[in-house]
Amino acid sequence: MKQRDVYLTEVGPRDGLQISKDFMPTEQKKAWIKAEFEAGVPIIEVCSFVPVKLIPQFSDAAEVLAYANLLPGLGVEVLVPNYKGCERAVAAGARVVTVPVSVSEAHSQSNVRKSTMEQVEEVKRMCELRDSLPAGKRFKVMGACSTAFGCTIQGAVPEADVVRAAVALQKAGVDEISLADTVGYANPAQIKSVFTAVRNAVGPDLLIEAHFHNTRGLGLANCLAAYEVGVRHFDSTLGGLGGCPYAPNASGNVVTEDLAFMFESMGVSTGIDLDKLVAVREMIRPQLPQTEFYGHLSVAGKPKNFAYAHA
Repeated sequence: MKQRDVYLTEVGPRDGLQISKDFMPTEQKKAWIKAEFEAGVPIIEVCSFVPVKLIPQFSDAAEVLAYANLLPGLGVEVLVPNYKGCERAVAAGARVVTVPVSVSEAHSQSNVRKSTMEQVEEVKRMCELRDSLPAGKRFKVMGACSTAFGCTIQGAVPEADVVRAAVALQKAGVDEISLADTVGYANPAQIKSVFTAVRNAVGPDLLIEAHFHNTRGLGLANCLAAYEVGVRHFDSTLGGLGGCPYAPNASGNVVTEDLAFMFESMGVSTGIDLDKLVAVREMIRPQLPQTEFYGHLSVAGKPKNFAYAHA
């Protein structure tokens, strides 16, 4: 993976499709993943190992994962809601599993039917599974603190609760942590405060990633705020697709092409070809006719004499 100043993880094939009314055929999912890889996107969350009866979209998860693993140098991630899903993912060849852990107790019960700390225990079991494997076959575990900045069921989420969840995940043995604004409640000042508090609690060596939704239009501003306090890994979706099916009014993510453009305009290298990325967007739109796409770069285009940043 070439050197970049920031790393964008495209989560559209998972987060973008999990609430879509359109089923995207397996071959089209593969084409999407390959095209974003060829556009320079370094990491892609390709699917979710959830029960098929709950989200039929991911009935082909194992096949999609196997294909993505063949793309040389691509960072491939999957989401798993529980230990059983982790076992399935690992058997299918998962290298990185992301596990949602809702800081909001109300959302945790709605999403996984467990309390926050019960879900942390589930993550601990996954870390124990990882550690039981030979060194060359171990996968990474990312603990994703969802609803870390507010919850449409519970309302406000105290910063102390976010720190508590992050510390618990660190003790459980996760390799990385993500802080997620699942329902788009956060503002830049809050972003800076929470990320700083979590980093102070878990130390500087545990990678912390940002996952923001653009529900109220502050997604890019929140990404910039996170960048200003040292975050260098960001989730986003092509066309701003996605949302949580178990959080009311949780709409799409930060738009990948707009986020990449913002950083490149600042002289911060993403390693992504914006023209190729916008072309991927247009490639997948016909496959999702009932899904609304968002974004600005795809409409306005790059500015005259635009120059890419260099790492």
